[in-house]
Amino acid sequence: MIRVLIADDQTLVRTGFRVILEAEGDITVVAEAGTGTEAVRQAQLAEPDVVLMDIRMPELDGLGATEEILRRPDPPTVVVLTTFDQNEYVYRAVRAGAAGFLLKDAPSSRLIAAVRAATTGDSLIEPSITRRLVERFAAPAAPAGPPPELAALTDRERDVLRAMSRGLSNAEIAAELVVAETTVKTHVARILTKLSLRDRVQAVVLAYESGFVARRGR
Repeated sequence: MIRVLIADDQTLVRTGFRVILEAEGDITVVAEAGTGTEAVRQAQLAEPDVVLMDIRMPELDGLGATEEILRRPDPPTVVVLTTFDQNEYVYRAVRAGAAGFLLKDAPSSRLIAAVRAATTGDSLIEPSITRRLVERFAAPAAPAGPPPELAALTDRERDVLRAMSRGLSNAEIAAELVVAETTVKTHVARILTKLSLRDRVQAVVLAYESGFVARRGR
């Protein structure tokens, strides 16, 4: 059973998400929070697997709450809830350790898929938004030469990282490289281990910031 904490200052949003998630047989909402401070407290008390975290909340915003939650040992996965006009805050949340983000107006199927994906390490961000966020807010690429932290990757692992950086899911990468999806999952796991990263979103950020993947012009 996947245990979820919903942190949002709007009661109707929390109620709607709870109804959607608890209609699934493998998901249960173990706690709710209306402030960032309460989200931090409930993340410790309720021991959720996944936290759905709004950015704009009273007392402590979602970014600060995410940072506090992820500093603790064996933290849950944090998925940030946002709207299109909050791109810079979302990028900062990803850098703080959030596994990705979900648009508040996304269909219910996307919410369910995001929660399930949070427990497997698969993609949690819409591909087009992944690219827009990283290309807009990542630091300028390194001037020349391969980034030293990527030297340990095999050629195929580099192919997978490039595909991840385009926002492709494991299934889409498998189809493009003509390999089994389980093979892609193995490559992703090895990439994260070699680069000492928490999840694939951080790998994408590193790929752009290091210059391994070139950013498009604005």
